[in-house]
Amino acid sequence: MTRQQPTQPANAHVAVKRIYEPVAANDGQRVLVDRIWPRGVSRDAAHLDAWLPEVAPSTSLRKWFDHKPDRWSEFVRRYQQELRDGPHLEQLRSLLSNGGLTLLYSARDTKHNQAVALAVILTQPTTRP
Repeated sequence: MTRQQPTQPANAHVAVKRIYEPVAANDGQRVLVDRIWPRGVSRDAAHLDAWLPEVAPSTSLRKWFDHKPDRWSEFVRRYQQELRDGPHLEQLRSLLSNGGLTLLYSARDTKHNQAVALAVILTQPTTRP
């Protein structure tokens, strides 16, 4: 028998922001989830708690997706599958267990990017035996 367990404490939240937006007091842990450092942002100005380039989608998945909204659902599914093959999703869940988490990205598309997909994945309940 399996039961649903939440992936984070009740007081935790996942936010998504472009790295170019100002830092806010309620950001919590700030984690950049881009594979490449964003242009025009200094490391000091980013105010990061972590940069996890390895959590970004593979190059082949990113190129396949190409920010095409009609591929969004399939992109999230494939991305989640990629994350299951490594320790990175658990690393983000660990950060989230400490309270709020803000996933930062640099893409222009604010609705269809890996940070939005990660927020969806992180807030889904996990099924455990």
